[in-house]
Amino acid sequence: MKAILLAAGSGKRLGNLTKDYPKALVDINGLSLLERQIIALRENNIDDILVVTGPNKDKFKTKDITFVHDHDFLNHDVLGTMMSVSEYMTSDVIISYTDIVFDEKIINNIKNSDADINIAVEMNWESAYIGRTDHPVDQAANVLINNKTVKKIGHQTENFGNFSKNDLGEFLGLMKLSENGINIFKNEYFNLIKNHEGKFHEAKSIETAYITDILQELINKNFKVNPVIVDGNWCEIDTLQDLEVAKKKFP
Repeated sequence: MKAILLAAGSGKRLGNLTKDYPKALVDINGLSLLERQIIALRENNIDDILVVTGPNKDKFKTKDITFVHDHDFLNHDVLGTMMSVSEYMTSDVIISYTDIVFDEKIINNIKNSDADINIAVEMNWESAYIGRTDHPVDQAANVLINNKTVKKIGHQTENFGNFSKNDLGEFLGLMKLSENGINIFKNEYFNLIKNHEGKFHEAKSIETAYITDILQELINKNFKVNPVIVDGNWCEIDTLQDLEVAKKKFP
């Protein structure tokens, strides 16, 4: 199994920490975000790891890791970064944002999922937003689950229709695709790039879309997106406030 870590974001909300430095290399108690992800992957016997870089690519020095530069990172968002390395996706693959930190238990959860398209979901998600004033709850990437299947995903829950709060979770930014799941992603994405015009779900265009946008597109086309409910330790680092929380959760 391979892992692809998406590290082409600018991390502007971390201020001077990421002015001349990749967000994935921000330090948490002596280990970077990227190093902590690599450790969690390797503890699950996943050693074939590819990192997709963006700004300040020369700062990445980790050994025994494949680095591929996203030359077009300024012109698309995380979905475009993911698909810029589509040729490397040939069999089961774990794909992760690199602004999250998680323990090995969460990787084990997603690694052992066996559907074609699997996304990691935290159900006890609202507690992480208590006191999180710089990244409020309405910025969460929410997931609506019904009958063990993802029905809605995105940031605009007002468009989800009627639902029970007990069915609402948060997407971690971590997923696993089977070989068939990869083919579904590739076929749909490149067809959309060729033919879609205008707004794309919550994005202004397919070129600037998030992974959540294409997941919703797949759901609308009746592809099953499987929620993997995780129960390990994790957090997202988007602001300086988040970073302080992460330092407490990951000593």
